[in-house]
Amino acid sequence: MTTHSAPHIESHPDLAAMSARYEEISESRSAQFTDSLLVLAGLFVALSPWIVGFHDVSVALAMNNLVVGLVIAALGVGYAAAFDRTHRLTFLCPLLGVWTIVAVWLVSGTVLAMATIWTNVIAGAVVVLLGFAAMMPYLRMQRSRK
Repeated sequence: MTTHSAPHIESHPDLAAMSARYEEISESRSAQFTDSLLVLAGLFVALSPWIVGFHDVSVALAMNNLVVGLVIAALGVGYAAAFDRTHRLTFLCPLLGVWTIVAVWLVSGTVLAMATIWTNVIAGAVVVLLGFAAMMPYLRMQRSRK
C-alpha cells in the first residue's frame, strides 16, 4: 500500500500571509481594547441579575443573562486569543446584544421592573456597539481583498 504525500495546506504562502494579517489585527491596541471591553461587558451581562438584584424575581431572565453573558465573554476571549480562527464569528456579538435587549420582553416569567429593563437595554446596546467594533477589522480586510 502506497501513500501519496499531498502538499500540506499549512505550507501554502497565501495562508501564511493571511495568518500574519490576522495576527497583526489581533495584536493592535484597538482590537485588544475592544476585545477586553467585550469580555467585561459579557461578564456584566452574566452577573447583572445578581448585581442589580433581579435573580430571585426573574429566574428565567437571570439564567438567560448568565448563559448569554458567558457566551459573549467567551467570544471576546476567542477574538483576543485566536482572531484568525474566530473572525467569522464576529457577527454573533451584535446579535447577542440585540437578544439581550429584547430578552426582557421575550423570556417568559420575567417581572418587568425598570432596573431590569434598563440593565438589559444598556448592556445589550454596549455589546452591540462592541460587537460592531470587533467586526470592523474583519470587514476592512474583506474590502481590501476585493
